[in-house]
Amino acid sequence: MRRLRVGLCYDLAEKHQPRPGEPPDKAAELDSRETVEGLSQALASLGHEPLPLGDGRELLQFLQAGGRVDLVFNLSEGLTGRSREAQVPALLEMLEVPYTGADPLTLALCLDKAMFKRVLQAEGLPTPVFRTVEGPSAVEALDVPLPAFVKPLAEGSGKGIQADCRVESPEALRRVVRRVGETYGWPVLVEEYLPGAELTVGILGNGAARVLGSMQIEFLPGSGEIYSYRTKQDYLDLVRYHVPPQLPAETVQAAQEIALATYRLTGCRDFGRVDLRLDARGRPSVLEINPLAGLNPVSSDLVILARRRGMEYRDLIGEIVQAALDRHGNNGS
Repeated sequence: MRRLRVGLCYDLAEKHQPRPGEPPDKAAELDSRETVEGLSQALASLGHEPLPLGDGRELLQFLQAGGRVDLVFNLSEGLTGRSREAQVPALLEMLEVPYTGADPLTLALCLDKAMFKRVLQAEGLPTPVFRTVEGPSAVEALDVPLPAFVKPLAEGSGKGIQADCRVESPEALRRVVRRVGETYGWPVLVEEYLPGAELTVGILGNGAARVLGSMQIEFLPGSGEIYSYRTKQDYLDLVRYHVPPQLPAETVQAAQEIALATYRLTGCRDFGRVDLRLDARGRPSVLEINPLAGLNPVSSDLVILARRRGMEYRDLIGEIVQAALDRHGNNGS
């Protein structure tokens, strides 16, 4: 493979820390310097020239000034709007710059949990029954089967998820829906709570996409049995990861087949991760998909899963880059 100039696009969490009155997990989806440096080192070890560019605005300034790269490795989550993850890919497509990962349509669809779930339902893929609460005026009349789970409609990385998001009474339901809506914006998603094991499935590639592996998340005391922002931050103390999952082989196989079908249905590219839970009968159901899965070299789920499967970080990044090059009709030679 020839040496490529690879631009890195990302939103640094340290530049967007919460102000007084803002939620403490405001920057939960954004990347750390550790991630940018780890990715840069991996690309350099593969023989490429990494060029950290910064966020979408900085990327635009670079391109407007005549800057050129062979490929953009996109980590950018964006900052505002339910289509924020689509902003950088849309810019790159307009300017015909090759990039890693999903396109604008897939990223916008998958961030809006209700839209994503409607697509799954239309194709007969399992996902918890849900409804959206459009605003404060709809809270008092809210009537859903309990227990239920309350989430922000368009957030990731456990943002907005707390122990009280699993609700078991009408009073708690109304209280938590108001909190989530007032803090993270309306609409709010309310879905059926599934009591079974939680697992995530990593996927790599495109036309011949393959399952990298599955990882079960075992919740330890203090986690609240929820993969919340706090749990993800303190994962060494609050969860135990099992690769392969400590579940029946047929259950894992079913989860992987559903995950791969979800990846293909939504048009994910190069890499991604699908989160599932088992229902009361042990059947896997899709919670959400992350077509822009985190790539922190130490703590991101996809990276941990790859490492447990014997794939080093450098090789994971190499597969993502090669998949993007193949998709763009450039094998790097």
